[in-house]
Amino acid sequence: MTPARQQRSRDDIPRVEQEPPRRAALPLAQGADGTAAGRARQQGGSARPTGAQQHATQVQRGQQARAQAHGKAPAHQSPRIAGAQPRHAAGRHAAAHAAPQGQRRPQQGAHAQQGAHAQRAGARAQAARAASTRAQVVRPQQRAARPAPGSTGVSERTAHATRQAQGHLREGGARHASERRGHPGRTAAIVALLVLFIGVAGGFLWVRVVSPRLGRTQPTVQVTPGQEVTVTIPDGAGGSTIVQTLMDAGVISDSSAFLKAVQTQNADQKLKSGTYVFVTGSDPANVVSQLVIGPNSGQGTVTVAEGLTLDKTAQQVEASLGISQQDFKDRAKVANYASDYSFLQSADEEGLEGYLYPKTYDISGKDATSDTVIRMMLDQYQSEVLGSVDFAAGEAAIARRYNGYQMSDYQVMVLASIIEREALTDDDRVKIASVFYNRLASGMPLQSDATMGYVTGGEVTADDLKQESPYNTYLNTGLPPTPICTPSLASIKAALAPADTNYYYFWITQDEHVFSTTYEEHLAAIANSGSSAPGGNGSAAESE
Repeated sequence: MTPARQQRSRDDIPRVEQEPPRRAALPLAQGADGTAAGRARQQGGSARPTGAQQHATQVQRGQQARAQAHGKAPAHQSPRIAGAQPRHAAGRHAAAHAAPQGQRRPQQGAHAQQGAHAQRAGARAQAARAASTRAQVVRPQQRAARPAPGSTGVSERTAHATRQAQGHLREGGARHASERRGHPGRTAAIVALLVLFIGVAGGFLWVRVVSPRLGRTQPTVQVTPGQEVTVTIPDGAGGSTIVQTLMDAGVISDSSAFLKAVQTQNADQKLKSGTYVFVTGSDPANVVSQLVIGPNSGQGTVTVAEGLTLDKTAQQVEASLGISQQDFKDRAKVANYASDYSFLQSADEEGLEGYLYPKTYDISGKDATSDTVIRMMLDQYQSEVLGSVDFAAGEAAIARRYNGYQMSDYQVMVLASIIEREALTDDDRVKIASVFYNRLASGMPLQSDATMGYVTGGEVTADDLKQESPYNTYLNTGLPPTPICTPSLASIKAALAPADTNYYYFWITQDEHVFSTTYEEHLAAIANSGSSAPGGNGSAAESE
């Protein structure tokens, strides 16, 4: 630099009035060759661009690429500087006087003065561009927080939308908080809705479940009262079937009255199938009561009395139900039912003697077969006997009382069947059981006529008692191989809980029931009875 240039006052340097930096991208600081390096050579510095210049170059290149992508020409217009020459002219002039290798040439005359002015103006412009560049490269959130000078930041419309969104958020948060806290009125409404739902559900169940079972309302029919009719209610019949059957037979004339009687007696689950004898035009309440009790006619029913053998039971089934007695006996085998009835697994013989439980069975409305009847009898035994008798406890008590004498479940049924055939009253049963246990524990034969009666099928004579047979308890000790009849529940209980006595004999007729400890007492009881024929004499042996 020349001394004349060093002595120039700053007041002689033209003032540069800089406009506020625009938000548009800044152009490159160009020299004579249009590059940052040319501009640097104009100022006599190094040809290497500064960090700010490199950044500006990158920004401009990015803008050019975006403009080309959108089909627009890049804007190379620089900020306007008062009193300065256009940068491209100053750049060319500076480049023309720049010394190679970064060395500057002395400038003289008008050209030197013009170059100085351009140099100072370029320096000021460069400083302004650097400041503008730094303002534009801040982070987006910083620009939003601190708008550039001369800018209002965001538009009024944007600000208004932002305030509305924030207001909605606050309102929604308050609403959700209120919902979480709950409202007293809402709880009451929920309870009311639950009560209403339960009522509607109950009505629905009555209409769709209970009412169909009882039957739909049928039209009223005209009936001739006072006539006896037989009606069969099929097994598994629903309410509509029952109502229609009764109306077809003329038993009832108004279905709604019948349904009301069923509801009043709470009998919708208690009506039984079977064959009934009714009178036409009956009171619906009386009809419902009879259906709850069960069939009242002899049709489709069979009665198995206590003490019947399997043969006699088969005869009764054939007479009552028309089922072949031979088919019934062939079907009544343990092997056919042991898998379904576990209590049969202890049976020693193949027949079901003793397990065809005594009762009246109604199979009207059912498939009348041997299998149906036998299963009904076994079901009844399982329900009434196993449901009320503890075999294991009774057998343990017997072993303690009678010197360890062991009884199985099946042997209990055998002894119960003998008690059933010998006893006339319940008081006789427990005493007869005591006589038999005393004899069994002492090794004495039972000497029961009833066991040989199972072989003869009727009366037993003196000659019959001499016949060799496993059922002849005069000739053999212990119990016979099978039950000899179907025992009652009372006889089964007596076999498990005998009376505690010292009796070894008994003499029982229709009028006399005498139990004795010694044989002599027993003979005296026979002599004093006035009757030479025992009526169910179990242990009235002529000799000890």
